[in-house]
Amino acid sequence: MTHRFDPSTLREYDIRGIVGKTLGVEDAHAIGRSFGTLIRRAGGMRVVVGRDGRASSPQMETALVDGLRQAGVNVVRIGLGPTPMLYYAEAVLEVDGGIQVTGSHNPAEYNGFKMVFQHRAFFGEDIQKIGTMSADGDWDEVETGEVDEAEIMDDYVGRLMAGYAGGAYRIGWDAGNGAAGPVIEKLVKLLPGEHHLLFTEVDGEFPNHHPDPTEEKNLADLKRLVAEKSLDFGLAFDGDGDRIGAIDGEGRVIWGDQLLSILAEPVLREVPGATIIADVKASQMLYDRVAELGGEPLMWKTGHSLIKTKMKETGAPLAGEMSGHIFFAHDYYGFDDAQYAAVQLIRAVHMIGKSMTQIRSEMPDMINTPEMRFQVDESRKFAIVDEVLDRLEASGAQVDRTDGARVNTDDGWWLLRASNTQDVLVARAESQSAEGLDRLVAQIDEQLAKSGVERGPQAGH
Repeated sequence: MTHRFDPSTLREYDIRGIVGKTLGVEDAHAIGRSFGTLIRRAGGMRVVVGRDGRASSPQMETALVDGLRQAGVNVVRIGLGPTPMLYYAEAVLEVDGGIQVTGSHNPAEYNGFKMVFQHRAFFGEDIQKIGTMSADGDWDEVETGEVDEAEIMDDYVGRLMAGYAGGAYRIGWDAGNGAAGPVIEKLVKLLPGEHHLLFTEVDGEFPNHHPDPTEEKNLADLKRLVAEKSLDFGLAFDGDGDRIGAIDGEGRVIWGDQLLSILAEPVLREVPGATIIADVKASQMLYDRVAELGGEPLMWKTGHSLIKTKMKETGAPLAGEMSGHIFFAHDYYGFDDAQYAAVQLIRAVHMIGKSMTQIRSEMPDMINTPEMRFQVDESRKFAIVDEVLDRLEASGAQVDRTDGARVNTDDGWWLLRASNTQDVLVARAESQSAEGLDRLVAQIDEQLAKSGVERGPQAGH
């Protein structure tokens, strides 16, 4: 027996596709067989499984569990909840790996799988291995594993609050009908202050707005709530609760790198001189702020699995991405958890001793482009970045090659990198003036034109 996946579903950090078109229950079953086989061959026996609130998640989970059991693995099912709850379960239960059935922040018709293997990120070549094992039918014939169920949500919420010492604020929370809703409902009962909730009912159709807090249009309901009730700030979560968004009391967005600059302050008080990691899309403001606070700023490649791996390597207590993934290893487990980030953000505001609005107002005013996306042929995307790097270095430009090309000029900086998950080039620029930004964008256009890429990006975060 063998199985072939639609190649578009085996992505860099997870497996994801459109249900009924590129992804189905047969895929879920094959993932279970292959992942379970890898776990057993590594000496493991138990895998924990969770799922998000999409309409297709229960049947996907059933097929996945069946595949894991056929691989001879015992399964612990924790049911509906955010992805970080699955990561937490994998960290604290006696298990050898974990899989969350989730389409993350994608539209309702998507679903997918995020995996952890013996407490480490499972990505890149690991995911390709699932594909080749399934295609070869490289599965062991063994005795069928057993299934247990574990109620972990209350433990998880308790862990989010462990040692909490923060002030009482008036906060708006928007769960976006995603899997984090029930956790948020329990969490706010334990937090001091006054809390106003939006869309905590789990609904896989996402009837109110798309569950991606990094797109400003999806924060409209939260902005309205914060304005109407004169709240101190607002917090928002993506479809599976591993990415956070925030606004201040005036409704201004606090982007991922700005959140990280706030969260870094208490961490660097407690771990002086620590390394704080951010991805190449983050503002220069963040790296400067970390250095100002006595920390060691480190720019790293975009991608939550890559950041987690770098954190372990460097011992960094905190890391984050522009996309709203925030990772805490300080007093926590090193995975991206928007619920934990929310609690720590409230604590950070309290420790800094200023309102969220004042903290946001004191940040340097930078002008950024949104993420600009350029459709290119998959076979050309990395080659184009190499061509740009060669030309820039030949011209004596100041270039950082960590992940694509990040170019520093007197006007600010611009970035061009190949997406790991799509056939697009991603560009971004930041300056202190509109004129400076125009000059930076002109440099991007010039470099792309030299490599035969036409202007006409699909702009958007």
